[in-house]
Amino acid sequence: MANAYSYTNKKGQTYYLHTREVTLKNGRKQTIYFFARDVRDKMALSAVPAGYQVVETTRTGMPVLKRSSK
Repeated sequence: MANAYSYTNKKGQTYYLHTREVTLKNGRKQTIYFFARDVRDKMALSAVPAGYQVVETTRTGMPVLKRSSK
């Protein structure tokens, strides 16, 4: 997928945003968002979901999604 959302951290590493629906132990379904170094078919997103922002972890520089403050 050529239009996957990408983020390049301060170290120059590029990550791509993905989503997946998982089933929790109690049976409830939940959507998770994660970054990966490669683009994976049918999981990549083209934009950051509404209500979220991308931030880097201070220790590793890996991007994570954080809910935007209201």
